[in-house]
Amino acid sequence: MSKNIGVIICAAGASSRFGGKRNKPFVDVAGRAAFLRSVELFTSRDDVKQVLLAIAPEDQELVEVKWGPNLKFYNVQICLGGDERFDTVTKAMELIKETINLIAVHDAVRCCVTKEWIDKCFAAAAKTGAAMLACPVSDTIKKVRDNAIIETVDRSGLYEAQTPQVFEASLLRKAYENLKNLDKSKISDDSQLVEALGHKVSIVETDSSNIKITQKNDIAIAEAIIKTRAKAIPKGYIGPYAEAEW
Repeated sequence: MSKNIGVIICAAGASSRFGGKRNKPFVDVAGRAAFLRSVELFTSRDDVKQVLLAIAPEDQELVEVKWGPNLKFYNVQICLGGDERFDTVTKAMELIKETINLIAVHDAVRCCVTKEWIDKCFAAAAKTGAAMLACPVSDTIKKVRDNAIIETVDRSGLYEAQTPQVFEASLLRKAYENLKNLDKSKISDDSQLVEALGHKVSIVETDSSNIKITQKNDIAIAEAIIKTRAKAIPKGYIGPYAEAEW
């Protein structure tokens, strides 16, 4: 049985490490705003029935003036986020329709995720109730205290959490209701809340090209990834100039 999926795209972060005049979800990546690239990845899917873009209140005018027509075309609903990520997702979940079976939460600045990874993540969540993208840790990890290494961490079995993270709607709501019993300062993603209920979260393995734009130099990396990805070639005859066009 196919699932109706609602997607919450989080673009309400403070961008404290990014710097500059514009928050990182709104920076240009190869000709399009990072958040808009993320929006397009989900609005083109038949199984996605609702898309919510969660932004900071101070960005509302910018988004509505600059990208309002685009978002209306894609039938994207804007909601205002909170001070912390879990506040933002809580506000967005209040707007999720009752007909939605799965809720996907995605970082607006993770705009290099592929359709294949999304397909696999949605399928895994439909089967197990909770799934997320994750990349094996490849670098040597050091634990540091007072600017000195105190331990080299065994990286076997370690994965870097990515998004989307996808959950049965009732499960994610239950996980957020349980938030009051947890130390909020130690919560960094939605999977952690679901794990706290004792529900296992399955992973779909990815690689480091599912980059999260955190600092300005990440933009060039994301652009390089996007430009090297093969463009889809339309089916059927497309004329003698196809090679030049594609």
